[in-house]
Amino acid sequence: MINKLVDKIQKTKAPIVVGLDPMLSYVPEHVQKKAFAEFGETLEGAAEAIWQFNKEIVDKTYDLIPAVKPQVAMYEQFGIEGMIAYKKTVDYCKSKGLVVIGDVKRGDIGSTSAAYAVGHLGKVKVGNNTYAGFDEDFATVNPYLGSDGIKPFVEVCKEEKKGLFILVKTSNPSSGEFQDQLIDGKPLYEMVGEKVAEWGADHMGDSYSYIGAVVGATYPEQGKLLRKVMPKSFILVPGYGAQGGQGKDLVHFFNEDGLGAIVNSSRGIIAAYKQEAYAKFGAENFGDASRAAVEAMIEDIQGALEAAK
Repeated sequence: MINKLVDKIQKTKAPIVVGLDPMLSYVPEHVQKKAFAEFGETLEGAAEAIWQFNKEIVDKTYDLIPAVKPQVAMYEQFGIEGMIAYKKTVDYCKSKGLVVIGDVKRGDIGSTSAAYAVGHLGKVKVGNNTYAGFDEDFATVNPYLGSDGIKPFVEVCKEEKKGLFILVKTSNPSSGEFQDQLIDGKPLYEMVGEKVAEWGADHMGDSYSYIGAVVGATYPEQGKLLRKVMPKSFILVPGYGAQGGQGKDLVHFFNEDGLGAIVNSSRGIIAAYKQEAYAKFGAENFGDASRAAVEAMIEDIQGALEAAK
C-alpha cells in the first residue's frame, strides 16, 4: 500500500491528505435539515448528515488528492450510527481510488492489539468465512506500550500489505510533557523515531517502509531531526493550516526526492466555506470551497518545496 500512496502522490503532485473529521457544526444547515427531515433529530439523522457532507467533499476533491484520513472519534460520538457512517466513508473513498488512513490511534497489547489490527486492517474469521471489518489502508497507532502494542499491527500489515503511522512527535502544545523528556541525553520522541525505523526495516515497499510516523507540522526543527532518524519512513504531518503550520515550515519533513511526507489538513479544508477566503462560495457550495482550499494547499506546499531546492 505504501507503493500505491507514493504512486498517487507522484501522479497528483499533491503530498497532502484531507482529514475527514466532521463535527456536526461543520455541516451546513441545508445538509442537516435534509437528513433530519428523513431521520429526525436523532443519532441516525446526525450520521446521515455527516455521511452526505463527507460524500460531497470527496466528490469535489478526489481527483486532486492521493489520500484521506477520517478521524474515528468524530464518528464514534454518534454511536453505532456514526460508525456506520465511518464505514460508508471508508468504502466510498476507496471506490474513488483514494488511500484511506484510519486515524484510530489504537494502543494496547497482546490479543487486544491484535483484535484492533484485525478490525481495522485485517480480516476476521467467522466460521468458514473471512471478512474485512473497517478495511482501511493505514492506521495510526500509539506506541506508548512499546513493541507489544506495535508487533500485532505489523504482523497484520505484512499479511495484508498495509501500513501504520506511529505517533512520534505530535502537533499538540502539551506533547512535550512526555515526548520531549530526555533519556540519557536524548528526547523520547527521537528514541521512538529510532524504533519506527527499526520496525519499518522489516516491512519495506519499493522505496519506503510500510511503517511510517506522525510528526506535527508545528515542530519543524524536530521534524528535521526525525527525517534523518527515519530516512525510509513516510511522515504523516498534522497541524497544517488551522493549527498554524505552513508550507515553508514543512520542507524538512521531505526527502531530497520530494517524497517522504504527506501533510494533513482537516477543518481547513472540510470547513473551508466558513473561512473569509472562501466565503464567496457560500454554504450551498461547501464542496467547491473545499476544492479551492485543496488547490491553495497544494500550491503552498509545492511552492515551498520548489523554493527549497
